[in-house]
Amino acid sequence: MAEAVWSTDTGEAVYRSRDPVRNLRLRVRLQRITSSHFLHYQPAAQLGKDLIDLATFRPQPTASGHRPEEDEEEEIVIGWQEKLFSQFEVDLYQNEAACQSPLDYQYRQEILKLENSGGKKNRRIFTYTDSDRYTNLEEHCQRMTTAASEVPSFLVERMANVRRRRQDRRGMEGGILKSRIVTWEPSEEFVRNNHVINTPLQTMHIMADLGPCKKLGYKKYEHVLCTLKVDSNGVITVKPDFTGLKGPYRIETEGEKQELWKYTIDNVSPLAQPEEEERERRVFKDLYGRHKEYLSSLVGTDFELTVPGALRLFVNGEVVSAQGYEYDNLYVHFFVELPATNWSSPAFQQLSGVTQTCATKSLGMDKVAYFSYPFTFEAFFLHEDESTDALPEWPVLYCEVLSLDFWQRYRVEGYGAVVLPATPGSHTLTVSTWRPVELGTVAELRRFFIGGSLELEDLSYVRIPGSFKGERLSRFGLRTETTGTVTFRLHCLQQSRAFMESSSLRKRMRSVLDRLEGFSQQSSIYNVLEAFRRARRRMQEARESLPQDLVSTSGALVS
Repeated sequence: MAEAVWSTDTGEAVYRSRDPVRNLRLRVRLQRITSSHFLHYQPAAQLGKDLIDLATFRPQPTASGHRPEEDEEEEIVIGWQEKLFSQFEVDLYQNEAACQSPLDYQYRQEILKLENSGGKKNRRIFTYTDSDRYTNLEEHCQRMTTAASEVPSFLVERMANVRRRRQDRRGMEGGILKSRIVTWEPSEEFVRNNHVINTPLQTMHIMADLGPCKKLGYKKYEHVLCTLKVDSNGVITVKPDFTGLKGPYRIETEGEKQELWKYTIDNVSPLAQPEEEERERRVFKDLYGRHKEYLSSLVGTDFELTVPGALRLFVNGEVVSAQGYEYDNLYVHFFVELPATNWSSPAFQQLSGVTQTCATKSLGMDKVAYFSYPFTFEAFFLHEDESTDALPEWPVLYCEVLSLDFWQRYRVEGYGAVVLPATPGSHTLTVSTWRPVELGTVAELRRFFIGGSLELEDLSYVRIPGSFKGERLSRFGLRTETTGTVTFRLHCLQQSRAFMESSSLRKRMRSVLDRLEGFSQQSSIYNVLEAFRRARRRMQEARESLPQDLVSTSGALVS
């Protein structure tokens, strides 16, 4: 009887293995379910007898003595790229005139050896390896669509002509890439030949000859039982998947005598012995050790450490965008100011930069210019004053936003400043900017037609300049206007021996870092107070712009 449960999932399955693929073993079992010999009728021994003897249903021996039930089932274990000849190949290669290539002559010699040693061990099940013509034709004749009038495109033709090179030529365990990774000046022929995938791949087909017992060796009776593909990364593709706990697969032949076959595919690869596992473990350990030594040789042994009591600050930053400005074609000039005491930077370090000119695009009600301009710098903090009253300062990032028009006229769009984060990690900072203005319409007309406007001679005047030594900094008489914002993305790294030492030096540096964080909190409070001052200044400007009668009637409310 046929199996009650058939496996209908004939899709491919993908596996990954670190073991050499040569250890792969598959057990294929093929069995006929319905046979042309199932109803073999013979007349009764006595004439006129209406009943048929049950013995007449038994398969009858052939003239050669071979019984048909021996051809009903076949089971064989196949290794990776193991060649099993079909009856068609045996008949073909026995004729020397049919041999054309060195591979054909090699197959002829193997077939002659098999004939001298008693014949081949397989009958219906055979294989096509990666070297056979069937693999090339199967890849070349593969259709991309189900249309009957399909016209192959240029890419399909190129992919059909690409022969995925065999692993034995390039090495299964990987190798060193000797070709150039990047071709800076590719020719047209180079582009046409290298724009398709050419992954090293090996293919193997497990086939079955499902023809009648006396008609083995005809191409029309060949059927694919399983297709195996292995690439250089150890990825194994099996189509269909191993049977496992699922039901067997079925094949129904076509023609006058339709027959039903079932087959199973099982992975019977031998398990590694304990001695082999231990040897493999030692090999991997040695390999990883050598790789570690190789990486150490690339890094070097002279890892740069900071001096005791010092903090090293790395900043990988990006000028992300600017929005809310009046004119188009913006660019940003920025620089980092280090405090005058306890901070320093390498002589080669550049602490300033200018972005490219960027056109704006509408985003809601604002116009945004996306710069994505990267910059990096490093600085050192060396704490020398151990008095608890001394409050360390932190570097400040200043920015100046300018616009440039078609006539190369530039205008100052805004100034801004922000204290760098005192904690390591990723930070996104939005800097609000302002610009100085003059009273009257003449200044605005000059700014529109001629370009140029009031500018700060010292950009550090946006905050408290580092060179200021007085007690009070007066900005009396400076009229400003709030403009847009600039977005920075900063990735801060800090390096210090205090992070890994458990001595008094660590306690000393820890207190410094605590005070630095206190300075950051103080800076936040300072920003809040600055926001209140700006709001009060705008309120005063609005009050001055109102008519005198409204000011007199609402003076009590405004005050």
